[in-house]
Amino acid sequence: MAQVREQERELIRGLHNLRPRHRGCVATIGSFDGVHRGHQAIIAQLNQRAREHDLPSVAIIFEPQPHEFFSGERAPARLMRFKEKVLALFEAGVDRVLCLQFNEKLRNLSAEAFIQRILVDGLGIRHLVVGDDFRFGCDRSGDYRLLQKVGAEAGFTVEDTATVEIRGARVSSTRIREALQDGDFELAETLLGKPYRITGRVAPGRSLGRQLGAPTANVRLHRYRSPLVGVYTVRTTATDGSELAAGRTEIDGVANVGFRPTVEGEGAQPLLEVNLFDFSGDLYGRELAVEFCHKLRDEEKFASLDILKARIAQDISDAREWFVQHPRERS
Repeated sequence: MAQVREQERELIRGLHNLRPRHRGCVATIGSFDGVHRGHQAIIAQLNQRAREHDLPSVAIIFEPQPHEFFSGERAPARLMRFKEKVLALFEAGVDRVLCLQFNEKLRNLSAEAFIQRILVDGLGIRHLVVGDDFRFGCDRSGDYRLLQKVGAEAGFTVEDTATVEIRGARVSSTRIREALQDGDFELAETLLGKPYRITGRVAPGRSLGRQLGAPTANVRLHRYRSPLVGVYTVRTTATDGSELAAGRTEIDGVANVGFRPTVEGEGAQPLLEVNLFDFSGDLYGRELAVEFCHKLRDEEKFASLDILKARIAQDISDAREWFVQHPRERS
């Protein structure tokens, strides 16, 4: 079976959507939150083996992520939304993404049943790339050794992955979240292999920013939690590379990520609000990529809208000064 061409890359939602043409592949399994440099090394290994077998490469992911299923709102913040993750996997060269709904039925599958139903009957895998500490199944009895044993009987091989270390420590989603919480965007970029960005579509808001003298583009994050909360300097582009304004594909600005405690009540959903400098126009419906550069302050609750308005003006001034001191390096 020939390698899947780029234009045929495919997201398969659920085991029930697998078709006979999907059988025969080289696969890996994981959460892949952030698709960081450790994940990229796994995917490079996956793609190399797929080329050697002349088969498509498949990344098996779960929605919700297992720790979200078990912990709900107490689960660690996601580094990226589902759509961002799938696109990042495709950009890394994966041919197909199989997303399995993580529910009670999947949770209760034994390790042997997981291998048989998903890997053998569903995908007909020929080779599997996983970490040697990979555990799965309702009793967590599934491990690398079991995969090797069953694979020898079912006709697929198994290969482990090397740990990627940077600055003396393993690259992980947890480490990136910690870097973001510390405002260490340089380390986060090093671990991710690219600047940390949040993407999303601009939605209508309450026009409160305009009333406060700082119109914003509002992006709803649609997640339990955000790995960032506070006020940041940002650089904003359209995800399709088009101009945001005449002759401008990238615009500096200041962004607030959080729950707007001064104006929202309890139970508010996280929101990304971006004030683009020297910009006037309509961005509703546009999909933006917001790159975070520097943390200015934590999110605060102010006693009045007048105090909030004054603080926003100061944030804009501080952000403009930061960009003067840190111009974008152009190649």
